[in-house]
Formats: sequence, structure tokens, C-alpha cells
Amino acid sequence: MSVGMPGQLDAVDHQLLTMLQTQIPLVSRPYGAIARELGLTEAEVLGRVGRLKTGGVGVEGRGIIRQISAIFDSKSLGYRSTLVAAKVAERDVEEAARIINRHPGVSHNYLRNHAYNMWYTLAVPPDSVLGLEKTVEILHGESGAEATRMMPTLKLYKIGVRFDLSGEGEGVMGGGYNEERRRPVRELTAREKDCVRILQQDLPAESAPFEAWAKDGGCSTEEFLAVAGRFLAEGVMRRFSAVIRHREAGISANAMGVWVVPVERQDLFGEMASGFSAVSHCYLRQSYPDWPYTIFTMVHAPTKEQCEVGLAELSRKSGIGEYAALYSTREFKKIRVKYFLKDVAEWESLAGGR
Repeated sequence: MSVGMPGQLDAVDHQLLTMLQTQIPLVSRPYGAIARELGLTEAEVLGRVGRLKTGGVGVEGRGIIRQISAIFDSKSLGYRSTLVAAKVAERDVEEAARIINRHPGVSHNYLRNHAYNMWYTLAVPPDSVLGLEKTVEILHGESGAEATRMMPTLKLYKIGVRFDLSGEGEGVMGGGYNEERRRPVRELTAREKDCVRILQQDLPAESAPFEAWAKDGGCSTEEFLAVAGRFLAEGVMRRFSAVIRHREAGISANAMGVWVVPVERQDLFGEMASGFSAVSHCYLRQSYPDWPYTIFTMVHAPTKEQCEVGLAELSRKSGIGEYAALYSTREFKKIRVKYFLKDVAEWESLAGGR
């Protein structure tokens, strides 16, 4: 699926965005290191990054770069998370979304074209008093949902959203993080938790952006970057990179392909699906009598028709014919999970008094 180059992006912007989405060097002057790779000056790279963040490039006139920061693996940090599907009456959708979105661990919330129409992701920290199941139970009751299903990840086959904007590729670039890269959960030190809190901020377009972050963490830049490097080597951090607004980049359609796959074929199908460059996410999830789908694949493309073509091709190659494509019709919330803050504890304290 070819992705046309968005307006106001030139070939150098494309090279820069490719690097920024892959891995930003964890060095004192990261933009200078990128500049050397591209044959540019540091000032040129800083100028382009600033424009790509806020300069009105892209098909909808906003910056393409949403954020540059650490992308952590929730499970490796000791967090418990789940995808949640809820049936909400049309008349109650607005209020239900408002109630669900109040929880700080809800990072994504979409309306999709299915009887289970409200889909959100929820994460709770290791010290959560209520826990994941009780939190979902409270959200179910307060939102007025007719039915709610927890669909936690049973196995991660692939997660890695990186977009090819050259017009020559398949839309989503290859690679990604999977179950094999995960490490056993370990208790982080207080200093490490401070570093996690800092690393999840948006990296400014400055010559030495980590200096101020290290100062906030009460350590030298070298010490701070050493902790960040250790997170990366351990798999606690999936990568330190840019996340882009895919709609701004001309990739305006995404389908959640859900598949009924026999148990004995799940791993084979998951590995095959992960090999498709258009597939950015692939998970094995819990099923239910009224929800028989076990494997979820997210497919991104410029159009809905191209998503359909990608899913049909995967069906043909895998021999799995029973699947459905769910499309988001509305975005209620899309943020990054913020780790080791007090906001979840505050929400739980209020929930306990309701």
C-alpha cells in the first residue's frame, strides 16, 4: 500500500522521521548525532524537528510529531493492563466516555462499529489497591455499560508503530517489540522510578536536552543516560523515539482485525501476521462465548479499502477465514500512560468513597 508524501515534507524530512521513529541516540547531544548521520548541521535538525512538531506540516495542518520520549513496556514495569470492550447504548456514549476517561490509567478510548462499541485500554500500577479487575468492575458500573469484557494480552506477538512516509513502502515499517524481548518484572529503585517519570516527558528540540532532565533527577547527564541505556538493554524500555500523528502523515485508516484461530494454530498465525509490515500490533487475547475472536491485529493504511485488502491477504495466506474488521468511528481519548505518578491512587481514593 503506497503512502503519498504529505504536503510540505521533503526527502530530508522523511529520512529524519524514519530515524526519529526508530531510535533516538541516548547521548548528551542526540540531535547532533542524528545530524552527523544525515549529513546536516545540528541547527538544521533542530529546526526541522521543531517544524515537524508544531509547524503545521501534514495533511490536516498540524505537526506530524506527537511526542519524543521513552516508550516503556507496562508489564516489565510491574503494571497490569488490559483492553476493555463495552456495550454502551447510543444515548449514553458521551457520558460513559467521560466517566471512563477520568481514570488516569485509561490511555486510549475509541468508539468502534460493533455491538461492543466502546474500546479502551486500562493500566494500573503495581501498588494499586483496587487492582485491575475491581477497577474494570467500577468503570462498568459507573459508565452504565450493558456488558463489559476484559481482553488482556495472553501473548504479545508484535507491537511497533513506525510509519514509512516515503511513498515507496507499505505504510508501516517493519520491526517491533515482542514477547521474547520482555524481561521478568523487577522492583525498580526510587532513583529508577524518578528516571521513568522524567523519560516519559516530551524531549525538547534543544542541543543538550538530557542535561535538564538529569538535573531534575538529581544526577549527572552520564548517570541519567546510563540508567536509560540499561532500561533499553533490559527491555523495560521498548525504545526512545518519536511517535507521530498517523492521520497527519496521510495514513488515515486503521482496522482492528480480529480473528477466530484454533488453539493449535495461534502461534503460527501470530508469527505470520507479525511479518506483515502493515500490521503494527498483534496480540493473543482472551475470548468469550459472545466474542470468539482470539487474535487481534491492527492494520494501518491511507484508506479503509487498503486496510481491507491487507486483511484479505492475511486471510488468504494463513487460511484463517473467520475474521472481522472493526474501525474506529470516534476518538474519545489518546494519551501516553504516565508511570509512577500519584494520579491512580487519587482516583482509587475517590472511587472507594463512591
